Amino acid sequence: MSRPEVVLYKSVPPDVRARLAEAFTLSEFKGVNDGNRAEFAAALHRADGAIGVGMNVTPALLDAAPKLKAWATISVGYDPFDVPDLTRRGIVLMNTPDVLTETTADTVFSLILASARRVVELAELVKAGGWKSSLGEEYFGTDVQGKTLGIVGMGRIGGAVARRAALGFGMKVLYSNRSRNDAAEQAYGAQYRTLPELLAQSDFVVTLVPLSPATERLIGAREFAQMKRGAIFVNAARGMVIDEAALVDALASGHLRAAGLDVFEREPVPVDSPLLKMKNVVALPHIGSATHETRHAMASCAADNLIAALTGKPLQNAVNPRAQQRG
Repeated sequence: MSRPEVVLYKSVPPDVRARLAEAFTLSEFKGVNDGNRAEFAAALHRADGAIGVGMNVTPALLDAAPKLKAWATISVGYDPFDVPDLTRRGIVLMNTPDVLTETTADTVFSLILASARRVVELAELVKAGGWKSSLGEEYFGTDVQGKTLGIVGMGRIGGAVARRAALGFGMKVLYSNRSRNDAAEQAYGAQYRTLPELLAQSDFVVTLVPLSPATERLIGAREFAQMKRGAIFVNAARGMVIDEAALVDALASGHLRAAGLDVFEREPVPVDSPLLKMKNVVALPHIGSATHETRHAMASCAADNLIAALTGKPLQNAVNPRAQQRG
């Protein structure tokens, strides 16, 4: 029996690659671009599976992959995929939840702290030689401890952020979500609110919802206006969850004190984006899970997912498990 053929379109750690090479016949790409797109499509045409991240997977691409049975994304988010289309084709999609929860929550809290205490702005001031004497109140930040944090999307990462906020910083935690999170309510005293209530009552607002038709532009001009004057906004979900132009307006008017952003409508964010010209914006290059330990764990998890799916073992982390029934 021939070994399954797999397309690997992202560099992975050597030990993870070795496990994939032991189980499959690999066609390898460090990424997909205009220079190798035709070669990638030809490899996908032969493939039983694919593993990687950072590419929109379109129905047209899948039309040219008649043998494909499984796709492992090295991410927790799967918005680049048309899940109903994959299911209809009998292609199971698997992601990497859990392994990046704590690391991403660390990043979220770093954005909260950096925005509140103006860490990036003041660090740049020192490096530029601008620290000549004791700084006056025009450089003061705002406290985090004891404030109210509103979490929009209380999933795994939201729960980890709530734990840091409640137990580490004595914050009151509010949340909005499609359903109540009893565990967060009992463990961290989190209180459910409607989105308008959460926005009006929170000193800090963090968005952690997945991108979907229901959440695209979830936070726009109306929602920013509903936030407290002087509140701080943090987005670590997806750039399209918010209206960036409306955020620029809310910051420029002084209604919002600051923003911490790990994601943007366009990535990489254009260098001429108004957000990058604002001293009260902390901008990161989508690094929520970017530590050596976590990225290794994500690649390893994705490899495990694909090996299970293509060797007849029970599915792990399947987004659309019913697809296997159709395959």
